[in-house]
Amino acid sequence: MDRTVPADPPGGGARFDPSGGEGLRRRAARGTIINAAFLVLLNVIGFLKGFSVAAFLTVEDYAVWGLLVVSLATLLFLVQVGIDDKYIQQDEEDQEEAFQLAFTLQCLLCGSFMVVIALGMPLYALAYGTWEVLLPGYALTLALPAVAFQSPVWTFYRRMEYLQQRKLQAWDPLVSLVVTIALAAAGFGYWALVLGVVAGSWAAAAVAVRACPYPMRLRWKAGTLAEYRHFSLPLFLGSASGVLVAQVPVLIAQRTLGLAAVGVIALASTISAYANRVDEIVTDTIYPAVCAVKDRRELLRESFMKSNRLALLWAVPTGAGLVLFAPDLVTFLLGERWREAVFAIQVFGAVAAFNQIGFNWTAFLRALGTTGPVARAGAVMLAGVAAFAIPGLLLDGVDGYSLGMAAAVIGLVAYRLRYLGELFGLGGVIRNSALGAIPTVPGIAAVLLLRATEDGPRGEADALLELALLLIVTVLTTLVSERALLRELRGYLSKASAAQPA
Repeated sequence: MDRTVPADPPGGGARFDPSGGEGLRRRAARGTIINAAFLVLLNVIGFLKGFSVAAFLTVEDYAVWGLLVVSLATLLFLVQVGIDDKYIQQDEEDQEEAFQLAFTLQCLLCGSFMVVIALGMPLYALAYGTWEVLLPGYALTLALPAVAFQSPVWTFYRRMEYLQQRKLQAWDPLVSLVVTIALAAAGFGYWALVLGVVAGSWAAAAVAVRACPYPMRLRWKAGTLAEYRHFSLPLFLGSASGVLVAQVPVLIAQRTLGLAAVGVIALASTISAYANRVDEIVTDTIYPAVCAVKDRRELLRESFMKSNRLALLWAVPTGAGLVLFAPDLVTFLLGERWREAVFAIQVFGAVAAFNQIGFNWTAFLRALGTTGPVARAGAVMLAGVAAFAIPGLLLDGVDGYSLGMAAAVIGLVAYRLRYLGELFGLGGVIRNSALGAIPTVPGIAAVLLLRATEDGPRGEADALLELALLLIVTVLTTLVSERALLRELRGYLSKASAAQPA
């Protein structure tokens, strides 16, 4: 018998309505497919936006955008950390009050960030020695209020109404894509990316406010700030460490190597981020479900093992593809001006795949209300960057930085495994991760064997043939080695298809 999520107390509204016969696992499986479709949309948009803009922009323009991404655009992410997680995790009786309290805190946080950015932008421009970032930096702050007004999306997420959640969130990337490409083609340079972010954020805010099931009111209650601070502060500190991990090396690169090096780092980071996409989707999908069963340790372990393996089934082939085809990506798509980015793309791709081991652990820590390890993991990564990545940058430029980041991530994964071992058993986690990586090995071997037989100049047809070979062999191997997991997922989906829409 499949388990269902119990309804919230009267007045609170169910996390989702179990009366339709849709169990928790089937709901999560259905949500995974919905979110996977959203992932495909994001990937298509990301490729169209990233590569189209790279074709219109100079390396220097892309470098200015890189400076903004690792600072203000990163802060747009940081301002969303913690409050929504606590709102999803809570089980208050009055859900209207719970939402309005969380919305109030989000408004305060966004307002505080606007003040910080307004005061700090001149110092930031001075630190990088380029005043070009000043005006676009101020322009990006216009997206911060929109972040607060996107809070109604949380209510659908908490109730596991994934389809409605993703419909609302889709407005941001779609509007951003249209605005960015149109402005880039019109010669706006990096301003195309800046204005695209702002336009997309406000479009998503407008539709979220319209769909909100509760009145959008500011509300305050004694003790709420302390409760959210205890839960959210470690998440915030962990993300703040991530900001420093991204920003400090870029600052040093700009000062010592110039804007072109910043552009290479930004491009390699952007492309390698595709290896994280499935983990982000799966983790986002299961978080409200994990919150619903947070007192049942055997279900938490099952959820972790399956979601970790699914994420690796995507991340490892993606990372391997970047290692194998980075030279082709530059030669046939990006152009020779990005030749220096090849090694960085390869290393970042491999690192992103390795970093997927246990990457979804934060969902389980948040559900259990044990967020302290997230802050400590951020400190471990920051220390690794200081010990390896920055010295590598100074000694051997972008290539040295890439290798240093690889060393830092190894340390981070080691810390993560230590904690996961206490939760779920270290041997089981390692075996599970190996199962997620093994299906890619035959595909890599097939590509290397084919390359060994090639002779003469390499063309686009050679690259496409090898890429198709990697995909086909990996997919076939996955279907065989993971047939039990895939059969289980297919069973949930077939049963969920007759249930109420998500």
